[in-house]
Amino acid sequence: MGEQGAGKGKNLKKTAETATGKVKSRAAGAGSAGRAKPGDAGASGAAAPKKKPGRPESHLAMVRRARRINRELAEVYPYAHPELDFRNPFELLVATVLSAQTTDLRVNQTTPALFAAYPTPEDMAAAVPEKLEELIRPTGFFRAKAKSLLGLSAALRDDFGGEVPGKLADLVKLPGVGRKTANVVLGNAFGVPGITVDTHFGRLVRRWKWTEQEDPEKVEAEVAAIFPKSEWTMLSHRVIFHGRRVCHARKPACGACPIAPLCPSYGEGETDPEKARKLLKYEMGGKPGQRLSPPPDYPGSPAPPLGAD
Repeated sequence: MGEQGAGKGKNLKKTAETATGKVKSRAAGAGSAGRAKPGDAGASGAAAPKKKPGRPESHLAMVRRARRINRELAEVYPYAHPELDFRNPFELLVATVLSAQTTDLRVNQTTPALFAAYPTPEDMAAAVPEKLEELIRPTGFFRAKAKSLLGLSAALRDDFGGEVPGKLADLVKLPGVGRKTANVVLGNAFGVPGITVDTHFGRLVRRWKWTEQEDPEKVEAEVAAIFPKSEWTMLSHRVIFHGRRVCHARKPACGACPIAPLCPSYGEGETDPEKARKLLKYEMGGKPGQRLSPPPDYPGSPAPPLGAD
């Protein structure tokens, strides 16, 4: 990523301007059927969407709106990707288990030393628990996580020939591995479509009225029914990217949101464009991302190593 140089700064600016330009266009054409264009001119502030009086949104209308949101997010985040560093299925599985109750950034800062010490399931299964705990301590809940890592590594060694299985039914049998973790591994290490319902995904799909469910498996089922199976993995990345960068839990940046015209919850957060832009995170806010080794097309800066942030 170091070769991006000055071009990276231009990409960062362009990324932020795309989101800002889309939300500005709503002031000129809120409620219209046309797509919000990144360069559209409009009033300096973002106006709340004009809601049509009368009947509530039909299921068909919701599906069409949901699919349009997905298309818009694909334009804003063409580089969306899993934000955990990994080189093989085992590393992704371990990193995903470690990501519980912490940030992907902290996991990515922790795993280089972990995988240098224990590069295979056989190595990790034979680890001294106290040494393993110390290596993963920065991720929090390190004793419980170490127990899960030792258990799943032993299971991979004993039951799967040292290889991560590529089936959901097998993955969820591993210690510390639930449906969300399994879908992350399947979608990103094996190319098997899956929807990852983490806290960001659940929050956003409820704000967008795609579902009212709180249970992750019910959320997954209802959202899966809206989109073609081929879209599930990338949809998950786009929604999670947007939740981490723009649509925050406590104070969403509504005034800098590129899909504001399509959001029934617009106005829950900051609607002033200038104030909202200050709430943007990672590459959208001109800051480093979460991966130490991001994909080549990522327009932001790599995350700093452990101890440098």
